[in-house]
Amino acid sequence: MEHHKLILLMTVPWLLLFTTAQSSKTYIVHMDKSLMPQVYASHSDWYESTIRYSIKLSTISDHLTTNSNNNNNNLVYTYDEAMHGFTAVLSLDELEAIKNTHGFVAAYPDRFVTVDTTHTFEYLSLDPSYGLWKASNLGDGAIVGVIDSGVWPESESFKDDGMTKNIPSKWRGTCELGQDFNASNCNLKLIGARYFNKGVIAANPNITISMNSARDTMGHGTHTSSTVGGNYVGGASFFGYAEGVARGIAPRARLAMYKVLWDEGRLASDVLAGMDQAISDGVDIISISMGFDNVTLYEDPIAIASFAAMEKGVLVSSSAGNAGPDLGTLHNGIPWVLTVAAGTIDRTFGSLELGNGITVIGWTLFPANAVVYDFNLVYNRTISSCDSAQKLSQMDTEFVIVICDNLKSVSVIDQLRATTKASVGGAIFISEDPVLIEVVSVPVPSIVINPKDAPRIIKYAKRDPMATASIKFQQTFVGTKPAPAAAFYTSRGPSPSYPGVLKPDVMAPGSRVLAAFIPNAPAARIGENVYLPSAYKLLSGTSMACPHASGVAALLKAAHPEWSPAAIRSAMVTTANPLDNTKHPIGDNGNLGQDASPLVMGAGQIDPNKALDPGLVYDASPQDYVNLLCAMGYTHKQILTITRSKSYTCANPSLDLNYPSFIALYNKKSRTMVKKFRRTVTNVGDHGEATYKAVVTHPRGSVVTVSPMTLLFGHKNENQSYVVTINYTRNKKENVSFGELIWVEEGGGAHRVRSPIVVAPSGIV
Repeated sequence: MEHHKLILLMTVPWLLLFTTAQSSKTYIVHMDKSLMPQVYASHSDWYESTIRYSIKLSTISDHLTTNSNNNNNNLVYTYDEAMHGFTAVLSLDELEAIKNTHGFVAAYPDRFVTVDTTHTFEYLSLDPSYGLWKASNLGDGAIVGVIDSGVWPESESFKDDGMTKNIPSKWRGTCELGQDFNASNCNLKLIGARYFNKGVIAANPNITISMNSARDTMGHGTHTSSTVGGNYVGGASFFGYAEGVARGIAPRARLAMYKVLWDEGRLASDVLAGMDQAISDGVDIISISMGFDNVTLYEDPIAIASFAAMEKGVLVSSSAGNAGPDLGTLHNGIPWVLTVAAGTIDRTFGSLELGNGITVIGWTLFPANAVVYDFNLVYNRTISSCDSAQKLSQMDTEFVIVICDNLKSVSVIDQLRATTKASVGGAIFISEDPVLIEVVSVPVPSIVINPKDAPRIIKYAKRDPMATASIKFQQTFVGTKPAPAAAFYTSRGPSPSYPGVLKPDVMAPGSRVLAAFIPNAPAARIGENVYLPSAYKLLSGTSMACPHASGVAALLKAAHPEWSPAAIRSAMVTTANPLDNTKHPIGDNGNLGQDASPLVMGAGQIDPNKALDPGLVYDASPQDYVNLLCAMGYTHKQILTITRSKSYTCANPSLDLNYPSFIALYNKKSRTMVKKFRRTVTNVGDHGEATYKAVVTHPRGSVVTVSPMTLLFGHKNENQSYVVTINYTRNKKENVSFGELIWVEEGGGAHRVRSPIVVAPSGIV
């Protein structure tokens, strides 16, 4: 599989690779707009002329003849917000000609893209009577642009009941007409919808787009956008599970969909076009649940477009990826975006009632209210491995609940397959495998129980020949403990694109999130071949976590319109909670029994109400990020592909970005390391005068010093700086160690400004 691929963070069972004629290929070309000759009326005219010039110089006569009649066939997109340049179908000769034209900066091939909730608002303690929901008026006034697979506009989540009549005057977008989509599909909630597929078509000119509009055919975009800002929907559920009033994290925010993902393919040029348009349209937040793996910042379309967004005050919230649990698998480790990991929710479904009166809460998502009542409970060692449908079918299991053993040699996934194929009346699986609980569907009437509950159930079945049991479906239990845990699949840092900034930033609910879905696609399965639709679906992935964080960012933007993207990110990072609901460190489902490190969950689970009033923020300007790029050794043209402007300088290169977290990477060959960080914090507390004292938890093997240990603020918006020094002595048994720095407000102040600290070997990326 190609290494340079954009990953949409929900499992997608296909990846279509398209090729044009061998003589041509689609390229993304960066140009220096400041060098555009005055003879051209617009950048588009300049780009088209550049392409015509390259064709004239082309030595491939057949291609020259073909294109000379209509030069616009080569041009796919022009960009003016997210980047300066264009996408075009070019031969190698034409590309070389363009490289020699005035204003050329860089070019690289178009890349393929891969795809990466009712209770979660309560789980995040959002309440309309206080805190962030109240302060932001539920996100009213904020516009969130969602870059995804489109939207199902008829979903109840996108109705505009209760929305104010006045759409913000900054909005410049539209509801683009297309197949099965017209202007009436937009309203005061869904204020815009556009679609971009020229990249897919350029990669395969003979293709037919099955749904040539902003209408969703995957369900991914409908799910993510309703999670960000869906309206109130009573009685929403997934076949009776998680039933309640569904709503987005920012239920009064406006939504705009930019469809860039297609059944026919997913390409970087389309993603760039969507982000370019979102910036131009005037969105406040961009939510993008996808990312590019193994690509440098100056060739990463999301990094490039998000820099332009950041310059205009637009925060880009992105997903970390679903490639866990290995370290160094994270994408979107972009210093100027918010990178979001996925965690579990304090919720489970279904229970098991034994004939002796014992009830065990378990987990099931069998998509029907099946009658599995007082069935015979059987534990038979001949079939208890549940790995053979043939063996199971030889027994009369129609009105029997089979207990399946918890075996190392047989996965629960295989047991699910065998019991489904054998059409057993019911099954009990014994497992705490997070893969099963977080992502697997349940096509057979069954329930999963924790191994600690198994002995008494097996004992009852073995001792009582008349043992019976009932499985209760369509039940929902909240407040389960411990929760959250970092999801097993969530990608981990350090960031391959730049490991010197700690990523991910935060964790948000991502496993089994209920949100709107398209009604004409399978949402669940019964048995081997019965597929069922649903208007709402439980999905898992960092794709689901990202829009939670995007929604919180929209609320913060509505409450604090003067905050920069860096300030919003800082508020979310420094107030995140590293503890679960048992007050113990959040666990890592990718490494059961271990605490989740900041490389897994960032600073911890987002806490929206605390983020409203963080006390101190770590701000950063566009020039600060440029200083980082300069210190990374990027060339002038590589930096220009990101910044699009020569107004920035490399006069003060620095790898020490003013970030709300710390990561020190050591060389394994060195026994010791000393790393210094300088940070500046801005007092955003309402009281003005404030005193903060540093409290440090040292990573194992390290001594962390802070100077000064006390920060005194005389007024609001005042800045104070400090230096952190990490002295590390290598421990052969240690790989990654972590601690924290907390600035604690004195004098009765409630603020605790927490920054995670990570010490890790540089070779893990």
